[in-house]
Amino acid sequence: MTDLVQNILTSARAKGVMITTAESCTGGMVSAALTDVAGSSAVFERGFVTYTNTAKMQMLGVRKASLDAYGAVSEQVAREMALGALAHADAQIAVSITGIAGPGGSDHKPEGRVCFGIATGQTCKTETVEFGALGRAQVRQAARDHALQLVLSTVDSLALKN
Repeated sequence: MTDLVQNILTSARAKGVMITTAESCTGGMVSAALTDVAGSSAVFERGFVTYTNTAKMQMLGVRKASLDAYGAVSEQVAREMALGALAHADAQIAVSITGIAGPGGSDHKPEGRVCFGIATGQTCKTETVEFGALGRAQVRQAARDHALQLVLSTVDSLALKN
C-alpha cells in the first residue's frame, strides 16, 4: 500500500492538486494511509469522518431527503459526501466512502456493500462495490484500498499543472 500512496503523492504533487476525503465506514483509514507517508502535507488538505447521518448533514451538507430516500449507504449519499467535501475544503479531488462493513446488513443492503464517490471540479462519479461478508476489518481495508485506487486514477487523469 505504501507504493500506492507514494504514487498518489508524487502524481498529485506534479499536477498541483490537493486531496480531501469524506469517510464513513472506514473511519479515517484513507486519510491515515495518505498521511502515513512523509510529504503528504503537500497534497492532503483534510479529511472528514462523518460516521453518523447528522455528521454527514452538518459537515458535508448531505441532504436529509437523500438519506431518507436512499439511505446512508447509497451512491446518492456518496455523491453528496464527495461534493460536500470538495465544497468545504481547499482541494481539487474528493473521495467519499459509505458502506456496511459488518457485521450485519440486510437482504437489501448486505454486509460488504460500499458506495464510493470521486469528485473533481468538473465531475463526480459514483460506484458501488460488493466486497462480500469478508468481516469488518477486511471490508474496511478493501474499501480503503479501493478508494486509494480511485484517487490515483483520478489524479493520473488530470492534466499537468502549467
